[in-house]
Amino acid sequence: MVKHETTKTKPVVHRYTEGIGRRKTAVARVRVAQGAGETIVNGKPLSAYFQLARHTALAASPLALSGGKFTITVTVKGGGVQAQAEAIRHGLSRALVLLDAETKKQMRVAGYLTRDSRMVERKKFGLKKARRAPQWQKR
Repeated sequence: MVKHETTKTKPVVHRYTEGIGRRKTAVARVRVAQGAGETIVNGKPLSAYFQLARHTALAASPLALSGGKFTITVTVKGGGVQAQAEAIRHGLSRALVLLDAETKKQMRVAGYLTRDSRMVERKKFGLKKARRAPQWQKR
């Protein structure tokens, strides 16, 4: 009878935590790791990607609740600028909750974990828009 040696497996070290955020048609894939505190969105710094300061503040707002230094890499596509900023906020807050479960209550109260599912209604056949009918003509 041959004895099989059991090999000890090395613990898996995760380099980053990932969160997916969505808003309208925008989808953001956010990766959070311990680091210097820089945020890169589609290869650009956060402040260079969003031209308005309110979009930058909106996207980075979960960091104020977590209180830590993280290196954040974001890939975002679809939607407009506002929807992309909200998708980043959603994905970032999800990733931060996975890193530290104590921040979940604060994120929930602030509304960062709620997925805003409102989407544009599709246009229907025979109508001008989703619900707008052609103008009625008597003759």
